[in-house]
Amino acid sequence: MAQLFVCQGHDVIPRWREAFAEARLVTPEQARAQAGAGDRVWVTSDLDRWSGLVSNLSRRGAILSVLSYAPNSLEAFQALGAGARGYAHVLSPPELLRQVEMVVTHQGIWVWPELLAQVVGGAFRTLGGEAMLQKETLACLTEREQAVALAVAEGLSNKAVANRLAITERTVKAHLGAVFRKLGVRDRMQLILKLSHQEQDAL
Repeated sequence: MAQLFVCQGHDVIPRWREAFAEARLVTPEQARAQAGAGDRVWVTSDLDRWSGLVSNLSRRGAILSVLSYAPNSLEAFQALGAGARGYAHVLSPPELLRQVEMVVTHQGIWVWPELLAQVVGGAFRTLGGEAMLQKETLACLTEREQAVALAVAEGLSNKAVANRLAITERTVKAHLGAVFRKLGVRDRMQLILKLSHQEQDAL
């Protein structure tokens, strides 16, 4: 499958080529003519009418990711709403671009961690938040693990959790890993479903 990068400039091409040696730089018109089902298409958000291009190519079955010079949550939701599966900084290092590509190729959604935390927090509040939480759900966790789990469910990033609890980000990651393992979940979204007793409905 082709790797197509749709952008205006040439300053970021070496970074993309390092991530994907076979990548081709194309214009929006060429992307419309060439992209097909299964192709990986990367679109920069500084293009005119970029969201329309994303929507058009997504309907054809291409796998879209949007790259931004100034990532923000509003643009990220616009990209996802248009059919993109990935949203990242245009100057992301090659290893991150490869990670995005792997996630979106396997039907996943990739956005930067801070935005994911916001989405998780919003979902937890929509599902009833702590009011829906039953104490036995967290009974298998230590006191600190419970604090980390609840802070993550509120929508805090690992850094924000570390600041709130006066611990390091590495310690937050360790506690979060223990939380996931003990509760039998794989990620933040599954965690809030578990805490809100919605996990059966999500299966």
